[in-house]
Amino acid sequence: MKFNVALPAFLALFAASLLPLSAQGEAKVAMTVDLVAWGDTIEGLSLKTEGKGETLTALPFTYSTPARYTGPALMEVHQKGGSNSSGNDEEISAEDAEHESKPLVVEQKPEDLEDLSKSKDPIVRELFRRRETEPSLVALVKLPTNTKRATVLLAPAGGGLYQPYVINDDPSKLPPGKLRVHNLSPFDISMRFSGKQKADLKPGRDSVINAANGRAVYELSYKGPKGWEIQENNVIPVRPTEQTQLIVLKSDNSYFLSSDGAAGGFMQIVILRRSAS
Repeated sequence: MKFNVALPAFLALFAASLLPLSAQGEAKVAMTVDLVAWGDTIEGLSLKTEGKGETLTALPFTYSTPARYTGPALMEVHQKGGSNSSGNDEEISAEDAEHESKPLVVEQKPEDLEDLSKSKDPIVRELFRRRETEPSLVALVKLPTNTKRATVLLAPAGGGLYQPYVINDDPSKLPPGKLRVHNLSPFDISMRFSGKQKADLKPGRDSVINAANGRAVYELSYKGPKGWEIQENNVIPVRPTEQTQLIVLKSDNSYFLSSDGAAGGFMQIVILRRSAS
């Protein structure tokens, strides 16, 4: 299924302020990582981590099974088989096993890869350099070094590769019982909450909101092509035992369509929540 995502311009500039890649490679981290698909389900993923790795699936805009990661702060994400995996667990021959041990290359569109290969982004350039010997590599993720947990959103970048966006989920950044709002759309947004709290956010910014009585009542406005418009008024539960995040984005993925194919609004809302334990 084809779909488009509107990633804010700040992602394209994300790597410009990073340390040289050689310095990044020296930093080691140990944390729990949650992979979330910005679009359709992504199967056959794995992290290049110390110890035994595991095959992971990133679900659309929701948490799945978390993974432990220990290794360089510049984390490698690989994909083998992906959505073309048959799920057949029967034994295979020695010849098939030999081929199975080799990385599978995701089918690429040459024009997509050619455009990406011209990028001046140091992370993208490093990605292509490593793919010369590791063609299963589909994303490089710069992880924070001051956290024990992170969410990594994987957005299609063309040519079978993915562009990551990292959310630091350390409790100091995301306290249980509070709501963190992220604007990952390309538009300015304004959110008004009960108790006179507000979050006026440029693309790429976030804000933590106190939730009264275990819920957050909000009004969402955005500055679209026609100026400021109100999209919705809503209420979401914010439980004291959970980390809760509200992400505002722009996507035409089928995840956001109703059964009759209608979109719910100009902007899309995603709620990510997990137990704080």
